[in-house]
Amino acid sequence: MKDVKGKVAFITGGASGMGLGMARAFAAASMKVMIADIEEGPAQKAVDELKAKGYEAACVKVDVTKLEDVQAAAKKTIETFGKVHVLCNNAGIAIGGKSETASMRNWHWVMDVNLWGVVHGLQVFMPLLKAHGEGGHVVNTASMAGMYGIRNSGPYNASKFAVVGITETMMGENRKTGIGISLMCPGVVNTNLGTSGRNRQEDYGGAVGDKESGLGALTNGLDPNIVGKLVLEAILDDQPYIFTDPALRNLVELRTKRILAGYDWADKAKALEGAVQSSALPG
Repeated sequence: MKDVKGKVAFITGGASGMGLGMARAFAAASMKVMIADIEEGPAQKAVDELKAKGYEAACVKVDVTKLEDVQAAAKKTIETFGKVHVLCNNAGIAIGGKSETASMRNWHWVMDVNLWGVVHGLQVFMPLLKAHGEGGHVVNTASMAGMYGIRNSGPYNASKFAVVGITETMMGENRKTGIGISLMCPGVVNTNLGTSGRNRQEDYGGAVGDKESGLGALTNGLDPNIVGKLVLEAILDDQPYIFTDPALRNLVELRTKRILAGYDWADKAKALEGAVQSSALPG
């Protein structure tokens, strides 16, 4: 998208942190913004802030784990602004713990928010982005934890690696649809992700203290308003990968090096000697 003026953006987790940073950047670029969040008070506060500056904004309460909530939010967005051009699947939570010891309720919670929240957004909004024929863009928020496995964060890593896989698949599927696809993998950003437990729904055991996240305070992280501007720049440039901390490139290089070493080992594996293979993947 080379021109975002007057276009409509829908942002989950838009009441704070990176989502709010996106809302501010989009609104300043003359976009109309629908802020979706599980916290009504902060969402309305964000809308009031934007409207006070003369921007067009509205909000809707959404629990992204519930498909019907996302469907209702889409309906309200269309009723309010008429169309949707930019979808930011940004809502997310963090939970610590090893894969084999994390509680099952936390496993379900992190997957339902971080993975199924993205899936619900795509299922509901992609048809709307394609329907008007004006082009659009999708930004799925993953994490550097989707590029490199962080210790003691098995469930969180799994959810973010899944978002990476979904988004990279969409990049190939949408080369000719007019819908740009971006994957955002933030490093440490100054958000309230470390206090995710405050919003844990009753279905997963109710609210809990900060220790559940395993992240601690993120106050030394990047200003989320900078992230918002970065996302806007990526949309305008049709940039597939959005990294907030270029210094973390070494983690991706290290992982790639280990993967290639695995291929080097497979080249010499006795079990594969003389084996006939297709050297291709289905599709």
